[in-house]
This record gives sequence, structure tokens and C-alpha cells, in this order.
Amino acid sequence: MEKEYLIKITLALYRVTEFFPKKEPLKFFLREKSNQILNNVILFFPDKVLKDINILQTYFEIAEKQNWVKRENFLVLKKEYDKIKEEILKIQSASEGFKTVDSNEKIIKQRHKKILKFLQEKKQVQVKDLKEIFPLLTKRTLRRDFDYLLKAGLVKRIGQANGTLYQLEQIQ
Repeated sequence: MEKEYLIKITLALYRVTEFFPKKEPLKFFLREKSNQILNNVILFFPDKVLKDINILQTYFEIAEKQNWVKRENFLVLKKEYDKIKEEILKIQSASEGFKTVDSNEKIIKQRHKKILKFLQEKKQVQVKDLKEIFPLLTKRTLRRDFDYLLKAGLVKRIGQANGTLYQLEQIQ
């Protein structure tokens, strides 16, 4: 799931809520919840994303009954947020035992463990290979993870630029 996709959905929600009455609180609740979902997907807090999507979809039900906007607009938004929910659930089930916590440090350490485990299985990997495991993370973030693991002496880098491979450092 790419950041651009999430931004498009958030902007679509903004456009739909433009038709709400000017000072309608529900308009601002929907927008705020949409922004929180965007934020939590990017920061990778899956439990918060799932909770926020459920709340957002409940807001959709309330707004839908007000007849400010065509029902189809809400159906499209619901469908798109359901896709995000499915993707998050797929990632959670694929990352066996991955626990989401509020501390970024603990999340990063869990991610590093998962990267090291993947390296054990595959022997050599490129950043693009990890995009399959962490589709919500940017390549830049994954490179930073490898830089951290390099400095810690846990992996070594082979090659440069697009041909860069990483493998576990042989411990003597």
C-alpha cells in the first residue's frame, strides 16, 4: 500500500465532506479520523488503524443517513477503507507474533528481528525484497534499518546502488 494511495483516499474524503453543512461537526470528525488513519498507516500502528477505520465507517453510516451526499460516495469510501483494513490484517497475520506497541523503538527492534530472520532464510537480500514483507514502509526506511544493522555489525553490504545486497555478518 503506497503513501500516494492513502493520500488520494484522504483527499477523496475531504471532497465528499465538502458537501456537508458548513459547520457540521461530523464533517470535521470524518476528516480528523481520516488524517489519523493516514498517520497511523505511515507510522505502522496496525491496531490503531483498524480501530480508526471502524470508527470512520460508523461515522459514514451516520452521515449517509443525513442525505447530504449521494450514497454511492460513501460506498466507494467504505470500499477503499475496507481494502486498507484487509491489507493491515494480511500484514498482521503474515508477521507471526509481531506485537504493536506504542514505543517506536520496540517496533523498530521487532522489524530488525524480522529482517534478520528473513536474511537467515534467504542468505542475501535487496531492499526491494523487504518491500514484500513491509509493503507500508518506504525503501528509504528499509535502507535506514540496514544502516542500523550494518553499524551494529549484524549484516554486511555487498555491491552498490541498485545492485546492493545484504547478508548476515559471519560471527567469528
